[in-house]
Amino acid sequence: MLGWIITLLAIAAIAALLGFGRLSGIALSLAQLLIVVALVVLLLLAIGVVAL
Repeated sequence: MLGWIITLLAIAAIAALLGFGRLSGIALSLAQLLIVVALVVLLLLAIGVVAL
């Protein structure tokens, strides 16, 4: 999941530099969503609700 987040952030940065605002926004929104999901999973693992 961390690889996806880094990839989406790189896509967003490159798209912003090239002037593709919508593509940059979409990639950034997806990266933010994945960061939130990763933090929730980390929190659930930390308190012992979920065991992987």
